[in-house]
Amino acid sequence: MDPDQYCQDKAATSGSSFYYSFLFLPKDKRRAITALYAFCREVDDVVDECSDVQVARTTLNWWRGQVVEIYGGKPQHPVAQALVPVAKQFNLTQEHLLEIIDGMEMDLDQQHYADFKSLQLYCYRVASVVGLLAAEIFGYTDRKTLKYAHDLGIAFQLTNIIRDVGEDARRNRIYLPMDELAQFGVTTAEILNAKETENFQKLMAFQIERAQRYYQQALEHLPALDRKAQRTGLIMATIYQATLQEVVASGCHVLKERISLTPRYKLWLAFKAWLKN
Repeated sequence: MDPDQYCQDKAATSGSSFYYSFLFLPKDKRRAITALYAFCREVDDVVDECSDVQVARTTLNWWRGQVVEIYGGKPQHPVAQALVPVAKQFNLTQEHLLEIIDGMEMDLDQQHYADFKSLQLYCYRVASVVGLLAAEIFGYTDRKTLKYAHDLGIAFQLTNIIRDVGEDARRNRIYLPMDELAQFGVTTAEILNAKETENFQKLMAFQIERAQRYYQQALEHLPALDRKAQRTGLIMATIYQATLQEVVASGCHVLKERISLTPRYKLWLAFKAWLKN
């Protein structure tokens, strides 16, 4: 299969909010961000779909080899092949692609995070680094835009964590910081057993407030001069913030249900945000 078509199919079938923001980009940038997104999906799927930790670790190491090949060899995987011209055209660094893999591998080593500082490292690797690479693809003139991309990535990942508390718990993973569980009087057993309490609701309100603060910080960092170039990121932010608002509106029952927006609503939000920005 053609590498670009493989990436397009990977993005389209994921159902992700990101896909809808790509639709409004010029062809070369759409091709580039789709290849980057497909790379993230491939390495994430290694961790999520492989039940054998050692096999998953070996596969991630194979992907590290593919990243090296992108910058001076002949990669085998169609996603890596698609990234060869993209990395050169948009100055995507090998170091950043490897950091994404390092972030995914953290899921093999950690089921819990002691505090927000340790969680931040995870969020940086799996989300902020992607945001920094995306900013290169979209284009910018002011380096403050990179701070925007960093904080927006954190906001996106915190939104995912809030939305997926129950789903992650069923995989025996808890991304909510352990010291904050203790602060609000919530036990890991309550989360793993989907036991919703008043204390859990207070804990989630705290998490939601932090995520909203990161969205605000990100938007404050974005220079007006780069706003048009970064419209795709702003579309993503609109969809993700709508997801967070839906979690709040539904009563934050994230232990037993997973909130998601319909494809039609995501497309409407994307179109509305594109016109606005």
